[in-house]
Amino acid sequence: MLSKVFDHLEEALITFLMGAATLIIFVAVVHRYLSGFDIPVVQDFVLSINMAWAQELCIIMFVWMAKFGAAYGVRTGIHVGVDVLINKLSTPWRNKFIVFGLLAGALFTAVVGTLGATFVWDNGAHYAFYSWFGGNMDGLYEGPTTPDLEWRTWTVYSAIPLGSYLMCTRFLQVAVQFIKTGELPHHDHGHVDGLDDEDTAEVK
Repeated sequence: MLSKVFDHLEEALITFLMGAATLIIFVAVVHRYLSGFDIPVVQDFVLSINMAWAQELCIIMFVWMAKFGAAYGVRTGIHVGVDVLINKLSTPWRNKFIVFGLLAGALFTAVVGTLGATFVWDNGAHYAFYSWFGGNMDGLYEGPTTPDLEWRTWTVYSAIPLGSYLMCTRFLQVAVQFIKTGELPHHDHGHVDGLDDEDTAEVK
């Protein structure tokens, strides 16, 4: 059960974030238009609702979508890559270069994830964790907050280590799968989920 959830973690997160961001933007736009109508009771009520945080929240959500979308791209094989030269090589050399590229991607994302985790820790995460577990917080930096939502910025920047480490994991998974089967994940841009099932049902 947990493995199935992990296998489709990116889709769940991206779907939730995209749906929530769309809803928030829609409400913010409606709020902005309604506040411009000079209707005594309605206008006063609408202006009393603070929606200044909507833009900041949506920006944060799109950043998280981008980081986890990159991991999804690795897992499904939709990342842009220049492989014209590699595909012209003989099979043994091609396989070696593909494995090298996947492991290089894993190393790079692991480094980015570690640097990101260090940044998040120094940006206030250490203060929060020491506070949660009753540690000594003397001299620790509490960290800044975002302008509108007033969230701790380390929670926002956590997208960097979490997304990068997940991307590293996906690179390693693809590398292991390629070594075992000789196949890379391939995304068919012309395929629409559920459409083949409908066609099959109509034929029957």
